[in-house]
Amino acid sequence: MRIGELAERTGASVRSLRYYEKQGMLSSRRSASEQRHYDEAAVDRVLLIRQLFAVGMNSKTIAELLPHIVPSGRSCPPQVLRRLTAELDRIDAQADALARTRQTLNSMVEATREAMRGV
Repeated sequence: MRIGELAERTGASVRSLRYYEKQGMLSSRRSASEQRHYDEAAVDRVLLIRQLFAVGMNSKTIAELLPHIVPSGRSCPPQVLRRLTAELDRIDAQADALARTRQTLNSMVEATREAMRGV
């Protein structure tokens, strides 16, 4: 598939896809006219890249860890396992903080609604 179709199917911009490729996170083959062409697996890979960005990973970390995250039939080296575990711990802490913030906001909304009913 061409870059425009990959962008449409994943919600990523063409510019982002080019960036992912430049950073080594995504690969394509080139046609005779130098147009990028991607295989079907690129859709899942781009969706994963976007998920990793959404949880706060930077492009360098994603590029380093991606070969070990994508199922490849091989185990990852111990140092990669430590990095993946550290990222999971960071994501868990972020999720806990978001849950606490959500609870606080929910309490504020409920208190405001109660106060408005009494007016």
